[in-house]
Amino acid sequence: MKSKKNLLCVLLSLALLTAGCGGGEKKQEAKPAPNAEPVNVLKVGMDAAYPPFGSQDIKTKEYVGFDVDIIKAIGAEEGFKAEIQNLPFDGLIPALKTGNIDVAINDITINEERAQSVDFSKRYYIAGLGVVVKKDNNTIKTVKDLEGKRLGVSIGSTGEEAARKIPNAQVKVFNQLNEAFLEAKNNGVDAVINDIPTNEYYANTTGREDVKTVELALTQEDLGIAVKKGNKKLLTKIDSGLAKIKKNGEFTKIYKKWFGKEPPKILLDE
Repeated sequence: MKSKKNLLCVLLSLALLTAGCGGGEKKQEAKPAPNAEPVNVLKVGMDAAYPPFGSQDIKTKEYVGFDVDIIKAIGAEEGFKAEIQNLPFDGLIPALKTGNIDVAINDITINEERAQSVDFSKRYYIAGLGVVVKKDNNTIKTVKDLEGKRLGVSIGSTGEEAARKIPNAQVKVFNQLNEAFLEAKNNGVDAVINDIPTNEYYANTTGREDVKTVELALTQEDLGIAVKKGNKKLLTKIDSGLAKIKKNGEFTKIYKKWFGKEPPKILLDE
C-alpha cells in the first residue's frame, strides 16, 4: 500500500509539472500587438494597355508601369496594399461610382467634367496630347494638318475630346489604344491622338519599325489619381502618401525609371 501511495504521489507530481510547463509555453506564444491594424487591400483599376504608365508583363503576367509603382509606393507609406484590376479605360469612372474599385490610376487627365463624378488627388504628372503617324507619313506637322484627316483615339480619352474639335476630322474610336496604333500602321487612320509619353514609348518599342511621333503638342494636361466622389478619407491618404514619396526621393526614383529623366521641379515642390 505504501508503494502504491508513493507511486501515486510521483504521478501527481509529474502531472502538475507537465501542466506547469504547458502553461509556460502558452505565455511564450507570439500574440498580435493590441493596436495592430490589418493591412488594407484597395482595388486599384487601370487599363493595362498604356505603357509606360501601365501594362502587363508578357512573361510574369504582373502589372508594371509608372502608375503601378506610384500607387504601390503610396500604399507602402499609408498602410494599404494595391490590388491591380485591368479594366477598359472608359469603365474606370463607372467602376469607382459603383464601388467595384477603390482607386483609379491610369494616365487620367484632371478636368471639370470628370471632377463632377470623382475626386482627384493632387497632380502627379504633367502630360500633353501628341500625335503618332505611320513612319513614311510626312504630311502632318501642325494642328491644321489634322483637319479632315482620319484620327484614331481610345474611347473616353481626352484624345477623343480633342479629335472631335478638329474641323472635318473623321474620328475613329477604339476600345484599346494599341488598336488605334495598329490602324495607323495599316493605313486605317492617318494619325493617332494620345498622351505624349505613351506615344513616345510605343514609337520607340513595339512600333519602332512602323510609326513615329510628330513634334507637336496639342495640349498640356495634369494627371491625377481618382477616388469615389466624397471619399475624403481615402483621398487624404492618397495625397499624404504622394507628398511623402516626393519628399523621401521615391517619386524621383520611379519617375527616372520609366521616363529616363528627372521629374519637373514644380511637381516635387507641390
